[in-house]
Amino acid sequence: GRLRVLRLDVTRARDVREAKETVLSHLPERGFWGLVNNAGISTFGETGWLSMETYEKFADVNLLGSIRTTLEFLPLLRKYKGRIVFMSSIIAYFTLGNGIYSMTKAAIEKFCDALRLEMKKFGVQVCIIQPGNYARSTRIQPPVSAEEIWSKLSEEEKAVYNKEYIQERANFFNRILSEGSTNGHEVVDAMVDALTSPAPKARYMVAKLKEKALVFVCALFPTFVMDSVLSYALSK
Repeated sequence: GRLRVLRLDVTRARDVREAKETVLSHLPERGFWGLVNNAGISTFGETGWLSMETYEKFADVNLLGSIRTTLEFLPLLRKYKGRIVFMSSIIAYFTLGNGIYSMTKAAIEKFCDALRLEMKKFGVQVCIIQPGNYARSTRIQPPVSAEEIWSKLSEEEKAVYNKEYIQERANFFNRILSEGSTNGHEVVDAMVDALTSPAPKARYMVAKLKEKALVFVCALFPTFVMDSVLSYALSK
């Protein structure tokens, strides 16, 4: 009886405003405590394979959707000294065939960094969740079809790539998806801690050891080292 569910398209300002109105009409005495920006979509494809419309859609959902929702609820969060939680990814640090997803997650990280510092003076905590590969838990990314990718390529791209190359890349990415963890509760636990802990972390990296190692290499080593590691992985 305490849970209220509503439809919310984060790409539509009207939906976001109506969500705020719903919150205001059911606001408890202690006020508004937490906002979790979790909406996200994913796809596979090298840079030139994706249309400008696809880039715009991803930016609108994964990046601007979180910003749009945050700005609408920010006055309430400041008033009640609440929490804001953002869903990022370790893919913000590197990419293996889904650069469009990495782009949006890297951007949301920087937005959060700025927001976290600005909100300190209001007592508002800003936290980032950085999951590893949980594709099997979230089903955020369906298996990749090489034929479908090929059918959507422009003639210019078809002149550069061939079906065999696309099939190899699709197989590689599908293998990554199949290795995703099914323990989605680990990410949920991090979100709960970010919302309820007296001293939440700025970042919660919820990932396997080898995934954390990749982030470590990317963050601390020269770029050519990370490029070599990822190029080797792709060649395999």
